[in-house]
Amino acid sequence: MANDINRLIDMLYERIEDAKSPALKPNMSMVDRDELLDLLDELRAQLPAEIKRAQELLAAKDKFVEDTKRDAERMMRQAELDAKAKVSESEVIYAAKERARAIVARAEERSRQLYQVANEYAEDALARTEEAVQAALDEVRESRVRFRAASAAAMQEQREKLDGRNGQDGQGENS
Repeated sequence: MANDINRLIDMLYERIEDAKSPALKPNMSMVDRDELLDLLDELRAQLPAEIKRAQELLAAKDKFVEDTKRDAERMMRQAELDAKAKVSESEVIYAAKERARAIVARAEERSRQLYQVANEYAEDALARTEEAVQAALDEVRESRVRFRAASAAAMQEQREKLDGRNGQDGQGENS
């Protein structure tokens, strides 16, 4: 999915970089507005999939935490049963409980680590996606501004040419 988003962003960059320049405006480019808007729409459609993927990672992390807790509780109960069944001496029971507590502590620490990693990954993926979309949107906005300026200048130039011809035609008739 991230490859699709990157592909769409690359396509946007290519369309903008490959845009033709008007003859009199080499620093300006003309782009196919509909094509770029279509690419942005497709990019927007891909984003929910990335967000869903991040949510699935969080759900998998939560399931892992629950499974780990359940396993730890089962192991603790089993350790207590084993200790009672084998020996009732306090040292053996104490050792079993300590071992169960250590297992639970390790499981909880591992759970915290996985939770942190999943959150960092989701945050990073969403931040990168947001930056990429913002950069593409900024580029499209800049292209639109340049297009409007070039179009207005071309229209003004055309008006001036037409006004100049009309003025010359009018002078020729009065002569």
